[in-house]
Amino acid sequence: MNLTVEQTQGKVPVTILGLHGDLDASNYQEVIAKAQAVYNAGGRYLLLDMSDVPFMGSSGLVALHAVAVLMRGDKPADPASGWDAIHAIDRDRESGMQKHVKLLAPQQQVDRVLDRTGLKQYFEIHSDRETAIASFG
Repeated sequence: MNLTVEQTQGKVPVTILGLHGDLDASNYQEVIAKAQAVYNAGGRYLLLDMSDVPFMGSSGLVALHAVAVLMRGDKPADPASGWDAIHAIDRDRESGMQKHVKLLAPQQQVDRVLDRTGLKQYFEIHSDRETAIASFG
């Protein structure tokens, strides 16, 4: 997986993290680490561009959840803890839509995974980049 980082200005500064390739056990911790770096650098609004992610495994779900928790200033479950990390997603789903992380243009297969796991009720999903950027703040 390749990751790209771009800064843009909407109502608030938004960081766009582009994910390119499958999101799975081989690379999910890279996504978490990159989001942590964005947060540490002062970024508070993150748009995850999923338009170039053809496949997302369960580790990808863990990564998305960990990124959401990080961006709201909390400490996520240890992503290497297996089922504990998966259960943390389920426990946290009640917190509602995330204000600091949104998803852009997930492909059909990834969108299906988000729907089946209930994460479409957790992440605001946009198909248009400009609309997504304008939705922050």
